[in-house]
Amino acid sequence: MTKTTPSQETDLVHPALADGRQSDKALAIARGVRRHLQLLGFQSLTEFSLPNGRRADIAAVSDGGEIWIIEIKSSIEDFRADNKWPEYQEFADKFFFAVDGNFPIEVLPENTGLMMADRFGGDTVRPAEKHPLAAARRKALTLRIARTACQRLHNLADPDATNETFRQI
Repeated sequence: MTKTTPSQETDLVHPALADGRQSDKALAIARGVRRHLQLLGFQSLTEFSLPNGRRADIAAVSDGGEIWIIEIKSSIEDFRADNKWPEYQEFADKFFFAVDGNFPIEVLPENTGLMMADRFGGDTVRPAEKHPLAAARRKALTLRIARTACQRLHNLADPDATNETFRQI
């Protein structure tokens, strides 16, 4: 896994899509995970707001409609400080943690999936258990993901339209 320098940060995420809350390390992991997901046939969004008010680091949808949530952990301190990850599982068919090669993976729960990534790519190290979503929840989440993606594309195409007079998702 390669260390990211501040000069490399700008190519990890488009500035209009960065909210400044993620470390360079988390951005690098997210980039590699998203590249891996795309190879698996998934399209993904970062910083996706769930109906329960939580924000998933990555939400991904397969061409068959399966929904995965991936929680990025950039350090052991990040993992120990976060006890809300179980609340994401009810909104995904599969739940994964994603870390880099320096993370002590033995601290992660064994009943969750595991991906390892750096800024260049990633891999699934441990598959996640499947917990199929109910049809109504899947439809609602799929629509929410689609609308969020559309809003973000609109914001990129028309940045002047993103003021508080427009409804944000």
